[in-house]
Amino acid sequence: MRLTLDDMSREEADAYIGLVKAQDLAHRTATEAGWYTDPVTLLPIKRNFGEVVALMHSELSEALEADRKGLMDDKLPHRDGREVEFADCIIRIFDTAAALGLDVAGAIIEKNRYNRQRADHKLEQRAAGGKKY
Repeated sequence: MRLTLDDMSREEADAYIGLVKAQDLAHRTATEAGWYTDPVTLLPIKRNFGEVVALMHSELSEALEADRKGLMDDKLPHRDGREVEFADCIIRIFDTAAALGLDVAGAIIEKNRYNRQRADHKLEQRAAGGKKY
């Protein structure tokens, strides 16, 4: 059963609302840029899931490269390259989730709530030889 706003703490509800708005913004931006329109026929298209996931991977690889080389971003030169590439990945995830009607915002809240109570996510468990990372 999915959580509703009534099931969430105030902090969770605020985060959920912000995430939903960010997801909507990402999808609206991509749609307005024409990523869901065939450039020749101007008809709506459904994007290839494998392709967009590969693009998400590429953003994470670019974050790794920015970290390895200590790079600032080339388009936002006042920003650390890692944070901009993370942002690009999140934007792609949010856009794709919105296009597919997925409630990623709700899943983030639920998964974070679950992770808070997981034994293997606690310092004591890790100190005793559990997950190191």
